[in-house]
Amino acid sequence: MSTTSTKTPQAIRGTQDIFGPDAEAFAHVVETFERVRKLYRFRRAEMPVFEKTEVFSRSIGETTDVVSKEMYSFEDRGGESLTLRPEFTASIARAYLTNGWKQFAPVKIATHGPLFRYERPQKGRYRQFHQIDAELIGSPEPIADVELLVMADQLLKELGISDGVTLQLNTLGDAESRDAWRGALIEYFRAHKAELSEDSQDRLERNPLRILDSKDPRDKVFVGDAPKIDDFLSAEAQDFFAAVTAGLDAAGVAYERAPSLVRGLDYYRHTAFEFVTTRLGAQGTVLGGGRYDGLMESLGGPATPAVGWAAGIERLSMLVADAGVMAEAPLTVVLAVEDDAALAYAQKVITALRFQGLDAEMVATGSARKRFDKAVKMGAKVLVSFGTKDGVPVANLRAAEPTAEYLAVEQVLQSVHP
Repeated sequence: MSTTSTKTPQAIRGTQDIFGPDAEAFAHVVETFERVRKLYRFRRAEMPVFEKTEVFSRSIGETTDVVSKEMYSFEDRGGESLTLRPEFTASIARAYLTNGWKQFAPVKIATHGPLFRYERPQKGRYRQFHQIDAELIGSPEPIADVELLVMADQLLKELGISDGVTLQLNTLGDAESRDAWRGALIEYFRAHKAELSEDSQDRLERNPLRILDSKDPRDKVFVGDAPKIDDFLSAEAQDFFAAVTAGLDAAGVAYERAPSLVRGLDYYRHTAFEFVTTRLGAQGTVLGGGRYDGLMESLGGPATPAVGWAAGIERLSMLVADAGVMAEAPLTVVLAVEDDAALAYAQKVITALRFQGLDAEMVATGSARKRFDKAVKMGAKVLVSFGTKDGVPVANLRAAEPTAEYLAVEQVLQSVHP
């Protein structure tokens, strides 16, 4: 007796099947990103969806939640530990080092695709999710930070979702500034250690910057009076941040200073930023990034300056849908085949129309008498009916007025013969 279940397997929790308007919004985000990245001459790159686990454990940090709790890691048949990528930056850094992309430095890289994290699903956040990503590797100059920020700002404007989105900006200083600030934070929070959350008590000695962006009310009480990075900035770090803000001012990009915006990993330097909104619930970041001048060294490479950002496609798609900027385009041409003897002719015509860049559908099945009415109900700008006259296939062109689409279809009909 077979024990095979006939029950249909369900989708895995935290994953999604995207279709209809959601899929169109998703595609709109990707297409807009592709168009904008070409304006800034960012080069497309594709990396594997899985890497050796050490690519992420060394770059993201063994003690972070991503590495300790959220990574999808497994042993392959050869006994090597592999991990589905939880982010793009580490993969891009590994590819930059192993493929000799230094020869192109400074190199602008853009990519998009699926990422994987085992975390609690919430609005706009999934265990398999998708991001767009832009990185500029090999430039130590603040103008690189400015270019990436202006690019991000233009992307959000081109998507039609910039209203209600704010750029929050901070500096983490250079290595010297950051180390001094880190020491002052440890000293300050030690005095309040017993009153901090358990997570922050755990982070205090090894990653005190993370306490600054804690959401726990027990920690927030002490964050306001914590030492500020500005008190520890070297002259060079001050000049760098001033150049970034001056560049944004010149480009007309509005921003707010956010002194509690931090990055916990030691390789982050200088600029840190997030574009935030209140339209997505508690998780308000729609795009975030910063400068990570020390990352390449964590992967065994030479010191290499770099800056980048990433944004969740699902979250951007939700904003696109909420903003109502993605009304589905009406059908341009519909072909109604009222006589099957004209089907081959109609097939020639619809192929020619599509090669001319006109979207088209054909109604050629079901009752021949009902095909015309069915085509009319599809609401196309132009309708072409196909029948026969004296045994010869003929086409009749109909439209409310002679629009550009009508004239284009007319031209195709003149060039395609039965």
